[in-house]
This record gives sequence, structure tokens and C-alpha cells, in this order.
Amino acid sequence: MKNIHHTSVLLIRGSLVSAALLLTSCGDFLDLSPENYIPIEKSISDAGTARAAVVGAYNAVQDYYDDDFTSLGVMPADNVIFNGSLSQYLQLDQNAVPTDNVITVNVYKGIYKAVNSANSIIASLGSVADPLLTAEEKDRILGEAYFIRALGYFDLARSWGGVQIQLKPTTDLDVLKGIKRSTLEQTYDQVLSDLVEAEKLLPEDAATHNRAQKSTARALRARLHLYREQWDDAERYATQVIGNDKYSLVKPYGAFFTAPFLTEESVLELTFSLNDKNNYWNLWLPASLGGQYTLKPSDKIAVLLNNPAIGGSRNTAIAGTDNNIYGRLYNTAGQGIDPAYVIRIAELYLIRAEARAKKASPDLSGAVADLNAVRRRADVPDYANTTDRNGIIQAIEDENSLEFAFEPHRWFDLVRTKRAGDVLGLTNTNFWLFPIPSSDILSDPDVEQNPGY
Repeated sequence: MKNIHHTSVLLIRGSLVSAALLLTSCGDFLDLSPENYIPIEKSISDAGTARAAVVGAYNAVQDYYDDDFTSLGVMPADNVIFNGSLSQYLQLDQNAVPTDNVITVNVYKGIYKAVNSANSIIASLGSVADPLLTAEEKDRILGEAYFIRALGYFDLARSWGGVQIQLKPTTDLDVLKGIKRSTLEQTYDQVLSDLVEAEKLLPEDAATHNRAQKSTARALRARLHLYREQWDDAERYATQVIGNDKYSLVKPYGAFFTAPFLTEESVLELTFSLNDKNNYWNLWLPASLGGQYTLKPSDKIAVLLNNPAIGGSRNTAIAGTDNNIYGRLYNTAGQGIDPAYVIRIAELYLIRAEARAKKASPDLSGAVADLNAVRRRADVPDYANTTDRNGIIQAIEDENSLEFAFEPHRWFDLVRTKRAGDVLGLTNTNFWLFPIPSSDILSDPDVEQNPGY
């Protein structure tokens, strides 16, 4: 069965703390600035440095999404099992996560690094006066920074609970002191505030799928409202994204994870290249394909995906036979150019389906229509019952599990719907959130550990 944990904190604190503790022993404190800190007055001063700064912020998001965050979203649940020798993945699989688990520490630090990058842009961009930086481009860069910060705090909140919210660039340890942990609702309020700003500033074009746009902000807002059980708002914002002709459910199912990627399926995917690799494939593919085969589809999900009436064409997400079935969502062996899939249009259909089924005045026919849009793309027969509300809600949960079997959804879905106990046998709700890294607890009296750790 499974176990996990809850937390909060300030920016990139983990790396600061580790550096401070190591350097103190040598009697030499060196520079206690965050690892990604460049003095603001020097870092963003013209069009070139502004553009470089936002690319750096996206790179920070890539750094935590390329493998570790996805592992947080799949390993503690029931679609993926441990099949290797790396203890950090075994700990996630067994829901026995210590405060120094390498993956949770890396994600925690990585998200705050991305937030810090966004904070630097937000704080500095307004003072840049360069004729090469048009008002439109400045708005876009600023909107992207607000979106990146919103995504970071959203991912922190759903993984660790309410966190310490830092909205100014972290320049040294002093600015990290004295900020108390916010509640989960306060953290989500900050996410909403940033998404409102992002939507105002961001452009919308007909082709971009790997940078934030207005629709990207609306999509994350739909997800945020879903997590907050604000059904009408979740439906409204999902509808806005679904109505954008730039997005569609591509066929066959495997098209979105086939090079050259960037299909109409993706509302936001993070692009990697031969010079900026995503080596997550290595954890999924067997040795015969050059991988370590550390992460393996569970027998349960393999059976479902291979059932034509349930998985349909989604069976292309797995390969192999018998006890050697492996996931192939991440499949560019040796190249490492698989994207990280942050938001797909299929999610928006299922968000709207769930919102329609759960709102005060349910629209069950509408919910089933959205559910069937996803099923038809996968060549699965329609769900026929439009009157059984509980059955429809269960069918939507099941569809999410199949559609996003190896993307960071299943664990977070079970936690947000309070179903982790029923499905995984994980009845201790303390372990529905991850532990704050022990280095942060030791370094800052304002950081409170999550219950149970």
C-alpha cells in the first residue's frame, strides 16, 4: 500500500542551508546567496538579459519536472511500481518517505529555485528601459514569470500543503527568516492571484505549446478550481480552453508522445533537446533498450491498458509481454528529448466532466459527453449511463487513471478527492503529504514539519 506527506517553506532554502552548514564547519561562510542568484541590478538590465532570465526560469521548471516531480505524482499511487535498486524510488513506492528522500528534496528545492527566478523577473522587469524590449514583449515576459510562480506554488501546495510564501527575490539568508507557513487556502489564493496577473499579460497565438499563453493560465486555473472544489469556476475555465481551436484530442493516442512532439494535444509541454536532455526514459525502458527499468507499470494498469474495451489505443503507452511490460510514454532512448507534459487538453475535458458531475446542480449528460470525448479518442466504447451520478464520478476517476497513467496525476487525484485511503489502503492522512526536507527544519525555526515526521 502507500504513504506520503505534507509541507511548506521558503525559496531554495535547502541549498542555502546545506551550504551554510558545510561552510560553518570550515569557519568560512563564503557567500550565502542562493545558487541561482545574480545581483538583480546586474542580471536584468536590457532586452537580452530579460529574455535570458525568462528562459532561465523555464529551465528551472524543466529541472524539477523532467523526472523527479513526475515520479512524485506516480510512484506513491497504484499505476507504477518499483523495479530497481535506487532506494529513493522504493521509499515513494512504499509510502515510507524519510525527510531526506533525494527526490522530495530535489523537487522542493527545484520548485523554489523556479519561484526565485520568477520573483527576480517580477521585481526587476519594470525598471528596464530598452527600446529593443517592446511593451508587448515586456508584458509577455512578466506574464510568463507570474505563470511560472503560480505553477510552482501550486505544485508545492498539492505536494506539501500550505507553504511559506516568498514574493521577493531571495538574495541572502536574512530574507528567508520570519516568514510563517501559510495555510493551504492562502497558498492557493496566491496561485490564483498570480494566474489572474498572468492571464492579463500573456499573449495568445495559434501555434505555441511550450510556453505560457493566456490559455495556459486558464487551464491551470481550471485545475486550481478543481482542487478547491469550486466546480462552476472549474467548468468555466476548462470550457474556455476547450473552445480554443489551437487544442484538440489528437489521434492516434500515441501521437502526442511521438517525435517531433508539440501536438495540438499539449496546452503546455516542456521541450527538451539533444543539448538540454530529459533522461527520464532511462528509468522506464529495460536494459535491452539501454534503460535501468527502475519504474514499471503495475500489473493492474497493464491489464487495463491492454483491454480494448477499457484502455483502447492507450495500450501504446506500454510495450513488452508477461512480466516484462514497460512504460514507453518516455521513449527517446539515447536522445533524451521527451517532453514533460504539464497540461494536456484531455485533462481539461476530464476537469469539466468532474465539475459538471459534482456541482450543486449537476449536468450529468454534459459530464458524460466530456468523458466520452476522451474515451472516443482512445477508441473505447462510450460510457452510456447518464443518470447514475456516483457511477459517472467513478468512471471519470478511472478514466483519469488510464489517460494519465504515467504522468503526475494519479497520486494527486487520489489525495485531493480523499480517496487514497480507499484505493491504496493509506488511511493515515499525515502521509498524504510529503515531509519538508530535514535540512530546512534544522536551519530555520519558522519552518514547521508536517505531522507524522
